[in-house]
Amino acid sequence: MKEIRADDRTQVLSGPQVPASPIAAAIALKGISKTYGSVTALRPTDLSVEKGEFLTLLGPSGSGKTTLLNLIAGATGPTTGVILQDERDITRKPPRERGIGMVFQNYALMPHMTVFENVAYPLRVRRQPATTIRAKVTEALERVGLRGFEDRKPRQLSGGQQQRVGIARCIVYSPAIIMMDEPLGALDKNLREQMQGEIKRLHKDLGTTFIYVTHDQEEAMNMSDRICLMNMGGIAQLGTPDELYFQPCNRFVAEFIGESNLFPGRMTSGGRVQIAENHSVAVPGAAGIEGSELLIMLRPEKVRITGTEGPVADDSNVLSGEVESCSFTGSITRVTVKTENGLSITAKMMSERIRSGLAPGARVRLCWSSSDLVVLDK
Repeated sequence: MKEIRADDRTQVLSGPQVPASPIAAAIALKGISKTYGSVTALRPTDLSVEKGEFLTLLGPSGSGKTTLLNLIAGATGPTTGVILQDERDITRKPPRERGIGMVFQNYALMPHMTVFENVAYPLRVRRQPATTIRAKVTEALERVGLRGFEDRKPRQLSGGQQQRVGIARCIVYSPAIIMMDEPLGALDKNLREQMQGEIKRLHKDLGTTFIYVTHDQEEAMNMSDRICLMNMGGIAQLGTPDELYFQPCNRFVAEFIGESNLFPGRMTSGGRVQIAENHSVAVPGAAGIEGSELLIMLRPEKVRITGTEGPVADDSNVLSGEVESCSFTGSITRVTVKTENGLSITAKMMSERIRSGLAPGARVRLCWSSSDLVVLDK
């Protein structure tokens, strides 16, 4: 599977052309891997996390994202490779010497301590003066909206409030990097969305590097500067949310990020791709000798449904078919159509109070632009 490396960000210099000097990455992994006996948890991997970036490690269970997080945190040591922090080798340094904060899914609060005592704990371990502790704890609780909760015990707080305490305890000692391991996994949908907004605001206010682990693609798309999508112990694709969505590099990425229509295709004469009997399409970026096989992706929201008559745009591909199913999910209506040449194509559109002509069995036409087709690496 293709691994894509992140290039170091460079400074932009005004005036005459001067070679740009690279800015040290917050974290740089070089050939890092982890095996447990005969089991490979992480294949040799390169990854650079930029300073101030919000990077999300996304992927299914067993993809290697938590292993990667633990290697950065120092909770486990690598089998091969080097970990650099601000160009310093921290591969064998213990967690306490890395200046990295961690927020856990299960909050990990000490139940016998008050909110104040929980947040103050990292500072007391570091033997900070009492006046400094009070000032920093007050500031941290202010940032997470928990001023006035200082004397409560964790059992007196809601799940969202407990998670805020966990975040406050992490930021109170100003770590260079903040890592979060599925921190919202135990919260309900509405609270998760609220906390996503608060974490994004906190990242902007602090300007600190965030490394975030989740298996929720919508959460990753909403919060991240870049997403490192992992699969089978390696990086499937690394890029911005819109790059992974609109330009996935292979089938796994296309299917994991959002929903997609996938068409096996074959190059024909004239540089077109045949995706069904008697139907070929022009695909930007498609290349290969006649007869070579390709995989084409089309996002459902790019498919338009029209009646059986009337004009369509000049660059549109048009297929006729019969509605198989129509699902209302609130703001979105999802329609699956079986075309006359055997393709099953899904379209998504904004829902309307009354939408006629989309009942199962209805005859419709599907249209899309050639520019919305993407060639995937098989």
